[in-house]
Parts: sequence; structure tokens; C-alpha cells
Amino acid sequence: MDPIDHLSKLLNDLPGIGPRQAKRLAYALILKPREYTEDLSRMIQEVKREISNCSSCFRFISKKNLVGGLCSICRNPERDQNQLMIVCRDIDMQSVEKSGVFKGNYFVLGGSVPVLDKNPEQMIRLRELEHFLKNKVDDKTGLEEIILAYNQTAEGEHTARVIEEKFQDFAKEHNIKISHLGRGLSTGTELEYSDNETLRNALRNRG
Repeated sequence: MDPIDHLSKLLNDLPGIGPRQAKRLAYALILKPREYTEDLSRMIQEVKREISNCSSCFRFISKKNLVGGLCSICRNPERDQNQLMIVCRDIDMQSVEKSGVFKGNYFVLGGSVPVLDKNPEQMIRLRELEHFLKNKVDDKTGLEEIILAYNQTAEGEHTARVIEEKFQDFAKEHNIKISHLGRGLSTGTELEYSDNETLRNALRNRG
């Protein structure tokens, strides 16, 4: 395969990058000075080496910021242990946290489930979430509510249904409410692009 086509194909695999945009990015990189592309290559390799998952919420974070395998949010005793927000991606968690509207804990699924997919456990961290929730109950942290924070898209809503169906019996057994972000997020909206007021209204109107 031609190197430019190969590079375009690799860039096309990134989320939000279509074939035309991938081709433009490939040519843009070719036009950059060698120092730039070498620095970019080094940084990609460094990120892969230096980033790890929090052992609790599974967000990506620098290894040097982990203490006992936990990120600063998960080891913060002042966070509200009664509430858990489940998000699809790290960037969704970052958007909510940046807004300052939520003071509980998080769990990052690592993706979403396509509507026709028959094996959701291969797409998201279902087993890890099950283990996480059982530990929460066993540790008697007082978990009272699971908030499903998903993109207002067909794939996002399907992912939420998968989670709710998987854990509805568990939630009933342990008297845990499962809620969804409410009005404030319009159809087609991704959490990543929601402003603080929109997130605040969605969280306030959850149900």
C-alpha cells in the first residue's frame, strides 16, 4: 500500500475522522518539518508508556498520578460515596468533572455498544463494572444511586439499556436507584460538547 494511503487509513480509524479529513491530515503531516513529526511520534509512544488505568474507575491517567493504583478522584474521601456516574469515555468524565456539577464517583465503560452488537461484554467493561459494584456493596460504602450518563444518540441509549438490563436485579436487591440524565441534553448531543449549564440541568432533571 502507498505510504500516504496507509497513513490516511490509520488516521481514518480515529473517531470523528472521515476519509477526506484523514487524507488532508496525512498531507498536512507530510508538509510539517521533520522535527515536528519526530516529536509527534515520540509523544505518541511516550503516552502509551506513561498512561495507565485507575484500578477503580478505569479512567486513563499518568502513572505518576496514581497512588495505590487509584486516581485522585477515587481516593478522595470527600467525594459523595452515595452516587456513581457511569460514562462511556474518559472525555465524557472530563467534561462532567470540569463542569463541577457532580461530586460523586465515576466508572468509565471504555466505549459504547453498537445497536446490533450481540456481545456487549467485548465492547465495554461489563465484567469490571460488575466486580466494581459488588465491591461497593461489600464495602458498605452506602451506594444509593447509579447515574447513566450517555450520549443522546442511538448507540448511547442502547448502551444505557444494556447496563440497566444487566444490573436492574442487582440494583433492586440492594435498593440502588438507576437514573438517567434528564432534559437539558437534546437528541444527538454528546457529553463531550455539552456546556456546564446543559450538564447541570441534565443532572438536576435526571430520573
